[in-house]
Amino acid sequence: MEHPPRWIVPTPRGVLKLAQPWVMGVLNVTPDSFSDGGQFDSAQRSLARAEAIRDEGAHVLDVGGESTRPGARPISADEELARVLPVLRELRARGYGLPISIDTRRAVVARAAVEAGAWLVNDVSGLSDPDMLRTVHELGVPVVVGHMQGTPQTMQDAPHYLDVVDEVFGFLLARREEALALGVPASQVLLDPGIGFGKTLDHNLDLLVALPELAKVAPVVVGVSRKRMIGALLDGRPVDERACGSVGGAVSAALAGASIVRVHDVRQSVDALRVAWAIEARRAGKEATDPCGAP
Repeated sequence: MEHPPRWIVPTPRGVLKLAQPWVMGVLNVTPDSFSDGGQFDSAQRSLARAEAIRDEGAHVLDVGGESTRPGARPISADEELARVLPVLRELRARGYGLPISIDTRRAVVARAAVEAGAWLVNDVSGLSDPDMLRTVHELGVPVVVGHMQGTPQTMQDAPHYLDVVDEVFGFLLARREEALALGVPASQVLLDPGIGFGKTLDHNLDLLVALPELAKVAPVVVGVSRKRMIGALLDGRPVDERACGSVGGAVSAALAGASIVRVHDVRQSVDALRVAWAIEARRAGKEATDPCGAP
């Protein structure tokens, strides 16, 4: 195993030391996300789940107020803000203890979320909002630049690429160059190939196989958790039966160079990564550092 680079990502609230793969726990404060929609759409349930994600060993919490599942209903910025801001403010008031990411495609939501306590912005749309890049630069926060072909309403209608790796990686690297040209530090630009966002199963697999190439350039974030590709690889397994397959995908991505894996099943992913990392480190003749220790 070739260990991925040790990335240091500065934020206004602290430094993210990505020496080993980090686990990003998903908190969807939405009624319609594909995996857990409606489970955490009240402030009380959201806060309880956030604390559970922390206690299960996650390194970072990803809070999202708009579903980006295929066919999701678009919502207004006001509705998205009404979902995420109370949770962010209460987590900050409680001294939550984990870095928090805001999963949003909107610059106005990103700004308000950072002011409410978020450390970084996770934009699955690849900076589609023309104000997003300027906003993260002004705020001095890292940004995860994701790739999405189309929109959540259309992205799975008929995904098509001539060369999926070349096109997706090319898009991400071009966006990264735009950020650098504006003055965003290279260390604050993370890249996400957008597994499942306008891709077929074969597209997703090709991107995951090529992941080490992207991981040499920038910190990479990968989310395969409970997605359609996991169900397809497990002969049509429904969403609520994809935990083991999701953990397998997360471990594979981490060993291929992903700095952060975005997951729903936090404890299982933390445990699996700890064991896999120790074995692979010993195989490579290196010290078995713990990928799931304290940030």
